Amino acid sequence: MKPLVVFGDAQAAAAGVLRTALATRPEPYADDATVGTRVPDSRAPEAPHLPYVLVRKDTDIPHSSLANARCTLRVTVWHEDADQAHDLAMLCQGLLLVHSGPVIRGVRSATGPLAATDPDSGVDLSTLTVLANVKPIPLT
Repeated sequence: MKPLVVFGDAQAAAAGVLRTALATRPEPYADDATVGTRVPDSRAPEAPHLPYVLVRKDTDIPHSSLANARCTLRVTVWHEDADQAHDLAMLCQGLLLVHSGPVIRGVRSATGPLAATDPDSGVDLSTLTVLANVKPIPLT
């Protein structure tokens, strides 16, 4: 019989990693970045929340052995211009790639960053995905 396991919340863990790390980064494009797991209500250029970093889990596939789950995490960055959106997305990707912690044991790059424009607001954004390996939590 296989052990009973669950997997930690990779989306919340990745958002926490970025929130903590970005708060102390010296790069000007990271200044006052807000990190969340929900699309902001207002994404207008004049909104005071830019830059905004969104972290969402796209897939969650446990290995058949239940020793690991592989999650696709999507990071989307809204910023004042395309260059800063790209630069902050690259920084977020790098911060996740070097992370290993109690929920996420390792990360590798998947796609992006890819430039885009928010269709509702016209704000520049950049999006990427990473593959996160998530540790199991045994239950008794």
